[in-house]
Amino acid sequence: MAEAEADAGRKEKEVVWLERESVIPIMKPKLIMKLAYLIEHQYDREEFLKLCKRIEYTIRAWYHLQFDDMMELFALFDPVHGAKKLQQQNFSQEEIDTLEQNFLTYFFQVMEKSNFNILSDDEVELAHSGQYLLNLPIKVEETKLDNKLLSKYFKEHHHDKLPEFSDKYVIFRRGIGLDRTSNFFFMEKVDMIIARAWRRFLEKTRLQKLFSRKKSARPKADSKKNDDLVGEEEDKELYVERIRLETMKLSLRNLIGKVTIQEPTFEEVIVLYRRKSPKGQNDRAIHVKHFKNIPMADMELVLPEKKNPSLTPMDWVQFIVSVVIGLVTLISSLEMPKADFWVVAAVLSALAGYCAKIYLSFQQNMATYQNLITQSMYDKQLDSGKGTLLHLCDDVIQQEVKEVIISYYILMENGKATIEDLDLQCEELIQEEFGLQCNFEVMDAVQKLERLGIITRDSIGRICCLSLKRANEIIGATTEELVMKARQN
Repeated sequence: MAEAEADAGRKEKEVVWLERESVIPIMKPKLIMKLAYLIEHQYDREEFLKLCKRIEYTIRAWYHLQFDDMMELFALFDPVHGAKKLQQQNFSQEEIDTLEQNFLTYFFQVMEKSNFNILSDDEVELAHSGQYLLNLPIKVEETKLDNKLLSKYFKEHHHDKLPEFSDKYVIFRRGIGLDRTSNFFFMEKVDMIIARAWRRFLEKTRLQKLFSRKKSARPKADSKKNDDLVGEEEDKELYVERIRLETMKLSLRNLIGKVTIQEPTFEEVIVLYRRKSPKGQNDRAIHVKHFKNIPMADMELVLPEKKNPSLTPMDWVQFIVSVVIGLVTLISSLEMPKADFWVVAAVLSALAGYCAKIYLSFQQNMATYQNLITQSMYDKQLDSGKGTLLHLCDDVIQQEVKEVIISYYILMENGKATIEDLDLQCEELIQEEFGLQCNFEVMDAVQKLERLGIITRDSIGRICCLSLKRANEIIGATTEELVMKARQN
């Protein structure tokens, strides 16, 4: 009986299904100390800690030259000082075109290594399928954005599931979280009641086909997933509940009291774009902005070059239709032999109240929009430009180091393993020891271990690691170790 009730409760929930990501959500120092603690012998523990340092120093050295090249290229397209540096170098237009494409190549490689995904049309559609705090339609002023830079890049570098706006700007996202807000939402509740009454009116008058928007054939939010499907997809996908005012039950307690709404968030969002150059100028600046904890339904907050919001065409249609219906009712009442004063007053009051409601709702939504924009600038924007690139470079190194350390530890403790077994055992370790789930990138980790020279394969392809002492000897003392040793002496 309890299970049936739980199933019934789940069916009423609006669930957003998302693909599980490959990010290891554990701080590197915590990961290393936890794994070292699990090693029984003190000598092996010390050798393991030494190996972890040497792995990090070596991987950092691998990426050093690549990251330096990317930073030097970005310096030419930095919105602050890039124009002066380009002018000093006296490059031709063809050379500048090549340099900016080289920068984009490095940038997209770093984004892929950092496990950032390009926001697809399906995810944009999913975000637009609900409302959270932002209740105004936000559009991009596309005439203010350049469409040559990214078009040229994607023409030469194929990417799957590119969004329709990818020629003007690209949005990357990583990590899934939750945002909850508790408030009375009085005006929003009034909007909800009117919207439901409007839908019922359209249904009664059979006008819903005239006003209804075309529904997508590719829905991503599903409120009727059963437990069997949850079990089958649990290892590949994760689901997050979305709680909205639009789906709230109408009750006196909900209408007059505080309610809590909930929306899945993208923990990190990075936007890349270039502004269109004014006439007579050739602006080559490339903008890179980094945000955190952006609600999916409020993704418009990170869009570049946003238009000032206004009433939607649907708002105007509803307003005009309501006024026409009110005027027809009013004229009909006045043409009666004995016009009822109270009927006329009620019609006029209803019209005035509805017009006031539209005006006040728009003003409140505008105030909310301004507050959210301010918040996105000061609270949710992590960095931009060079600062974002430096963060990404360090993030790539941290992820690579964690993948290699976990893979080596599993081989050290469990012995030989196939690629599939190693992948499963690494994910199980993260789940059991840290209570977290991720889609472990085992192939990338094995390639790094082979490049380090600290694993081998047997005759049937199983992977085995060298001893801790031998692994440390093969990697050898790193430059950082020699510098620290010299300082101590």
